Amino acid sequence: MDNLLQGYLPILVFLAIAIAISVIAVGASWVVARQKPDTEKASPYECGFEPFSDSRTKFDVRFYLVSILFIIFDLEVAFLFPWAVSLGSIGLFGFWSMMIFLAVLTVGFIYEWKKGALEWE
Repeated sequence: MDNLLQGYLPILVFLAIAIAISVIAVGASWVVARQKPDTEKASPYECGFEPFSDSRTKFDVRFYLVSILFIIFDLEVAFLFPWAVSLGSIGLFGFWSMMIFLAVLTVGFIYEWKKGALEWE
């Protein structure tokens, strides 16, 4: 059990260094920068100018469609990383299984493309 925990020591050291660097960066910017907020800095903004209308408006359905498609295809592509790591041990069956998976993914992408789901006009 002790040998298993020693494998996580580099991750713990990496996290400690990352947290230390981020705390030092935030602390240094707080110390160095002038902290004098005025009305212009404290005012709400939207892209550097006054908002045109209420921010609680409905978005176009195409926005949601494109975002859902991105999430679906992005998560499916994320399956390639563990497959690539274990490719040596899963052999020929694992290779062809992933080729079938990628073929289905490609057919789905071509279908969405032909249907015009990725067009934004």
